[in-house]
Amino acid sequence: MPDYRERLWPTPWIYLISLLLIPSSILVLAPVSVPAGVATGLLMYAVVAGSLTLTAPVIEVSGGRLRAGRAEVPLELVGSAVPAVGDAARVERGTGLDARAFLVIRGWIRDVVKAPIADAADPAPYWLLSTRHPNELAAAINEGSRRPEVEEERA
Repeated sequence: MPDYRERLWPTPWIYLISLLLIPSSILVLAPVSVPAGVATGLLMYAVVAGSLTLTAPVIEVSGGRLRAGRAEVPLELVGSAVPAVGDAARVERGTGLDARAFLVIRGWIRDVVKAPIADAADPAPYWLLSTRHPNELAAAINEGSRRPEVEEERA
């Protein structure tokens, strides 16, 4: 059972905005064929909505590991995670961002968690992860890195 798991689903307004593909396709293809425009618009919407849904990354803390998308790191190599909300999150994603950081961020999710990486061999100084529950994710990372089995591995 994971300590924390979250899929970064797109917000409903992303799907609603994507619906504009249908009338735009009709508008472009109306001189040729209105039914072709409708069919093309529906197909384009299905592809966009499907790809947004299928490619939504998962953030998970379980089994002594932090997983973000396809990447994972043992919790013993993760420092103390810090949640950032509101303006602090905007700074972390913008002017405070280190170009070497590993990012799993989504524009439709405002808050982030910054998890420093203590592995000297890893070129990324920290992971910056989008989350709708920054305090819970930071707590799961921090609690997981202080578990007895993780402490034993460090010794």
